[in-house]
Amino acid sequence: MKTVLRWLLAALLLWIPPGAGAADGKPNILFCFADDWGRYAGAYAAIEGAGSLHALLRTPNIDRVAREGVLFRRAFVNAPSCTPCRSALLSGRHFFATGRGAILQGAYWDGSVPAFPMLLAESGHHVGETWKVWSPGDPGDAPFGAGRFAYEKHGGRFNNFSENVTKMVAGGREFAAARDELLGGVRENFREFLAAREATRPWLYWFGPTNVHRAWQQGSGKALWGIDPETFRGRIPAHLPDVETVREDFADYFGEIQAFDAAVGVLLAELEARGELEKTLIVISGDHGMPGMPLGKCNLHDFGVGVSLMARWPGGTGGRVVDDFVSLMDLAPTFLEASGVALPAGMQGRSLLPILRATTGGQIDASRDHVITGRERHVAAAREGAVTYPQRALRTADFLYIRNYAPDRWPMGDPKADGGDVAPAGEALERETYVAYADMDASPTKAWLVRHGREAAWRPYYDRAFAKRPAEELYDLRKDPAQLVNVATQPDYASQRRDLAAQLDRELKAAGDPRVSGDGQTFEREPFTGLPKPAAKPKRAK
Repeated sequence: MKTVLRWLLAALLLWIPPGAGAADGKPNILFCFADDWGRYAGAYAAIEGAGSLHALLRTPNIDRVAREGVLFRRAFVNAPSCTPCRSALLSGRHFFATGRGAILQGAYWDGSVPAFPMLLAESGHHVGETWKVWSPGDPGDAPFGAGRFAYEKHGGRFNNFSENVTKMVAGGREFAAARDELLGGVRENFREFLAAREATRPWLYWFGPTNVHRAWQQGSGKALWGIDPETFRGRIPAHLPDVETVREDFADYFGEIQAFDAAVGVLLAELEARGELEKTLIVISGDHGMPGMPLGKCNLHDFGVGVSLMARWPGGTGGRVVDDFVSLMDLAPTFLEASGVALPAGMQGRSLLPILRATTGGQIDASRDHVITGRERHVAAAREGAVTYPQRALRTADFLYIRNYAPDRWPMGDPKADGGDVAPAGEALERETYVAYADMDASPTKAWLVRHGREAAWRPYYDRAFAKRPAEELYDLRKDPAQLVNVATQPDYASQRRDLAAQLDRELKAAGDPRVSGDGQTFEREPFTGLPKPAAKPKRAK
């Protein structure tokens, strides 16, 4: 009997509940958040198939987190624009519920809105961030202490990975040596953060590189990573022209994703070397879809709002693929609940902790059957006098319903913003494609469309990217997963359109969206209107 009691006592003393690792059983939190990284990672190849673009990616470190944790198939940003997306993520609220955090051009952080990093800091966490958290906006990175918790003394050259490595290689350096030099800055910034904490304190580290954000070194995907653009032939998304320029653009984009993966590997290796990997909740994601591409960044189609998301819960069941619909605003309550911090009033996201603690894949929570996304102001409107391009969308398993509240406006910006028609684009416009359609980032793909868009073969691609859009869009994802055919006006879809429109209205009103409250014109007035004062330049890369 005494032997049994001694064994039970020893077991109680040795047992550590899943997720315990720091003080009071609170896990550390490593959040890797890449700028402009859509839903592209090698881990998704098993879902999408060997013929998908994912199969061309080599992301072993990101894939490891997915393999040892949870891979989310249906993760979406709340808004496909850097600042509004991050406002929602940091606050756990819909982007439209964050005041001037709901816009990019002219964004200002409302200090009365609680943000999860500061709530964790107040609860005793050691917190730190490297590079981009919340910008552009004023004050820069306000929801994370406005730079007070930055660990960046070892430089930010990684943020311009392809440009810097290309120069180093041209100067005679081997690629591996150049890559490792830039990754050394990643490692040393993280080490400085870890060295600054008390050993028993749980920590939160936000790693926010911007290398996946344009611009990249053209041709770097093949030159640096051996990613051959020709392997993309026949795999380019259907809404894009499958031409050499676009294929090379994707190859360069994938090179930057692989660089991000290498940086994730540096952080994981550091955790393992310190014996902290099993004490740390690791979450990896990005703030919206691919930049400089039609229906990508600044669009409510899946190519713009769908993102990678994988999470590794200490002691959790790995190898699970989850079908629940997830919004990135769900991360704030997840991090707070995991840390035992009470959720503040007004938080609209829902914690993912039940999913992380589950032991099966598929659909975990039946109520997670849709997400809402939206957009107001990005950058183009400030030049044109039109305040915003207002959109909201409801995404379910079978349908995507988009409401365009101002169909008379240009979704990517006015084609005549430069004072002339964009169609006959000259060489000057080729070099600087920001001058028109400014809500699509400058890119080789955008320049190609500007040049060729009036040709009969390519006009549908051009119009899909830049033309005005109807008040309602509806896509039947069962028949049209590429979201190319708008069936909103087809009689056979009248009931589905009506039901989805009513559901979207109900949920927006319940969430207090100013776009559907009162006269619906809140975002058309001050302080959201006019040309804002230039925001302070971010301390870090783009």
